[in-house]
Amino acid sequence: MRWTLKPKPSEEKVKHLAQALNVEDFVATLLIQRGIETFEDAKNFFRPSLEHLHDPYLMKDMDKAVTRIEQAIENHENILVFGDYDVDGTTAVSLVSAYLKSHYPNIATYIPDRYDEGYGISFKGIDFADDNGFSLIIALDCGIKSIDHIAYAKAKNIDFIICDHHRPGEFLPDAVAILDPKREDCSYPYDELCGCGIGFKLIQALGQNRNETIHDLVPYLDLVATAIAADIVPITGENRVLAYFGLQVINSDPRPGIKALVHQVKKKVLDITDVVFIISPRINAAGRIKHGNHAVELLTEFDFEQAQQFASEIEQYNADRKDLDKKITKEAFQQILENQEQERFSTVVFQEDWHKGVIGIVASRLIETYYRPTLVFTKSGDKYAASARSVKGFDVYNALDACAEHLEQFGGHMYAAGMTLKAENYQTFKEAFEKQVSATILPEMRTPEIEIDAEINFSDITPKLIRILKQFEPFGPQNMTPVFMTSDIKDTGYAKTLGAEEEHLRLFVKQISRSIGTDGIAAIGFGLGKKLHIAQNQNLFQLAYSIAENEWNGTVSTQLMLKDIRTNDN
Repeated sequence: MRWTLKPKPSEEKVKHLAQALNVEDFVATLLIQRGIETFEDAKNFFRPSLEHLHDPYLMKDMDKAVTRIEQAIENHENILVFGDYDVDGTTAVSLVSAYLKSHYPNIATYIPDRYDEGYGISFKGIDFADDNGFSLIIALDCGIKSIDHIAYAKAKNIDFIICDHHRPGEFLPDAVAILDPKREDCSYPYDELCGCGIGFKLIQALGQNRNETIHDLVPYLDLVATAIAADIVPITGENRVLAYFGLQVINSDPRPGIKALVHQVKKKVLDITDVVFIISPRINAAGRIKHGNHAVELLTEFDFEQAQQFASEIEQYNADRKDLDKKITKEAFQQILENQEQERFSTVVFQEDWHKGVIGIVASRLIETYYRPTLVFTKSGDKYAASARSVKGFDVYNALDACAEHLEQFGGHMYAAGMTLKAENYQTFKEAFEKQVSATILPEMRTPEIEIDAEINFSDITPKLIRILKQFEPFGPQNMTPVFMTSDIKDTGYAKTLGAEEEHLRLFVKQISRSIGTDGIAAIGFGLGKKLHIAQNQNLFQLAYSIAENEWNGTVSTQLMLKDIRTNDN
């Protein structure tokens, strides 16, 4: 594990901001590292406001999209709301369809089948629209590259409005309107919205036409916050405002479907991490195991009892997904050992009966042990299909591109991709991919990295600091939970491992010459059980950690969430 201390901003900037905000220098450093350099920036950061959201009409084609939807309503046309089967797609479809249905009845939804139709707009979906008299399709979280599909729909007199957040290709589809802040010709001030976020901007624009205020649309933000968390978009700017208020809705008055999901896990207050690990996998499980329609049914249901029924079904899908995930991961590890591939630069594994819906999760699991670019293949029809995951800094898409002659098709981005190939090409591709990775991966990319925001002493961990750090939430990309390091640490004699396989580490630690209290600070390190020896025998060591509060029997205490532990002489 590599520890990397983030570069420090200039001392002048730090002093200026620390004085303006009346905070310690290292708190000002944390803010500047997040792009917050002035009192005004900090005010907006610490006090998110719905008034900070941009005018939706600043987005290219928004006027065209609203005009076409209003025209469809006026002419009693049937509108189909189409979206992908993942969390971003199903929440976006739920949001836009629920809003439109509250004003107009002729609305239906369509989620493509993950296995039969694949990702994005499908010809089957367009045929469904044609057969059932839909003259307008609103596509969410997909469509920006669907040139052939949109042309096919146009030939059938079906119009498209595309709401996407992916990067466009050289040419745009011939749609009535294309809402995508990543368009070259779109000057919208914030281009990191997720698909559901674009859907929200659309209903915000439609709402303005109906004299609705932003406050009338707040009930939809539980869906937007869920999509932001699941899609791993930056928690900056507009996303941070939407996530902040969306979390408030989730914790105070969520829609019945989300309430039913949360009810299953009996947690009182959810933060963004809980949304990532509790709500998102369950919504995703529908599309992975059964069909994304089940997620939309849950998220648009108004009756809580019915929502509970849907949620219990989805809970079962999630349990099935977990079982498959464990089973396939175990089989993949076995395959690596049997083939003696522990020391390779890449992982490429295949078994024909592995479930296509979980191979991406399995790839991520394998990276936790063998930190290297990973591809997990299964049989799909008469071809082999794979999900790829990468490690920090390594572009797996480029590596696949270099091996394209062996592939039927592939797509994705730097850290995640998908591909298909003919069975007879699997072995030659596997060797070509290993050769490409070994030639291009840098040595440091083969070791996980912990980025440390600041080095501090335990005496800096005060109630005031904890209050300030809470106001940094919600956390996520470009606003991650601050990670600190502290040296000269000694365990107070309570070091032990926890868990059935002794995989976790529990410490009570003091900083020599800077001790706090008599018992030290509690620290927990998930997955760090193997490092128990470092904390024993009165050794001095260093910790990398984030600061949390632990509530037990009504008592709140400070707890360090360990990222890593190493000897003091590193």
